[in-house]
Amino acid sequence: MSPAQASGPLAGVRVIDMTSVGMGPYATQILGDMGADIIKVEAPEGDVFRASAPAASPGMGAVYLNLNRNKRSVTLNAKDPADLQRLLALADDADVFISNVRPRALARAGLDAATLCARNPRLIYCSAVGFGQDGPYAAKPAFDDIIQAMSGLADLQGRNTGAPAYINTILADKVAGLTLAYAIPMALYEREKSGRGQAIEVPMFETLVSFTLIEHMGGRTFDPARGEMGYSRVLSPERRPYRTLDGYIALLPYTDAQWQRFFSLSGRGDLAADPRYLSPHTRGRNVDTLYQHLAGIVALRSTADWLALLADADIPHSPVNTPEALFDDPHLAATGFFQRVEHPTEGTLTATSIPVRFSRTPGALRRPAPRQDADRDMLDAGG
Repeated sequence: MSPAQASGPLAGVRVIDMTSVGMGPYATQILGDMGADIIKVEAPEGDVFRASAPAASPGMGAVYLNLNRNKRSVTLNAKDPADLQRLLALADDADVFISNVRPRALARAGLDAATLCARNPRLIYCSAVGFGQDGPYAAKPAFDDIIQAMSGLADLQGRNTGAPAYINTILADKVAGLTLAYAIPMALYEREKSGRGQAIEVPMFETLVSFTLIEHMGGRTFDPARGEMGYSRVLSPERRPYRTLDGYIALLPYTDAQWQRFFSLSGRGDLAADPRYLSPHTRGRNVDTLYQHLAGIVALRSTADWLALLADADIPHSPVNTPEALFDDPHLAATGFFQRVEHPTEGTLTATSIPVRFSRTPGALRRPAPRQDADRDMLDAGG
């Protein structure tokens, strides 16, 4: 990575980033990848993910490194009057101020939206919170597991096993982070027309409930309700990667034509003519038995045979990759997805590339995740 002049659609935008853990840093890294100047303001104890394992040296854990590239770091204690003045000066000269510190604590320090936006009327002030601040949960602590549970997602994930289960990624953090990453440029776009900043609130709980209920609102979409909640295909206990003679594949015939082609190449003309499976509506009503048939058919051939047959028939399918196998994926290799970068203190690192591509103003991996307070000198040099 090179600390060269920023390029990208957000070049010239300065963001004061008072976030830690997952939600906020994921959002600000996306903005930084797109050219924004991200100044990560850390409390003296540092971002929690600095302590994540594995690490080559203290304070530079793998998860932190993967969430904080394209940022500068300064350490400021908002309870110290001199540091508070330095932080206010940064906000006075910023386009965006984002924090996941609890709003009441920010207000006590004079870092609330009303105060900062009065000092800098063009400021986009973004609160990354656990819960909307006009509800009874406003002051509750929120972390990914808690939000997965409260949002109904853990219950849905465990419907077929008899016990609630978490998804094996920090989904709530990342969905909320993506929401932050699109909300901020929207506010910047509006500012170009009005000349005025504004405050934004992105709550994890409401964001993940909205995300989860898109397909699972079901009959409760209507008033009065027209059936139960839940999307039957996704909740089917038979929906899973299917075992072949020697492994597993993912397989999803979806359209009428794809199902007909699949039944034909499988030698199951009887199923092609079965009225239970002739349309999306009837397949949805009989999804459990349909997927049982699918599992029985797939078990008769090897993985390699199926991958070749399904490719020839243009039926959606894939191997079931392990995370380790992704490093040998031919598509990711061809697109240059994994990049080797040199960190000034951590040595050679592997980084994922920026998945979004702009034809004229591409983002770039300019600088690796900083050591804590690595850019302290910018405070005295005026940024």
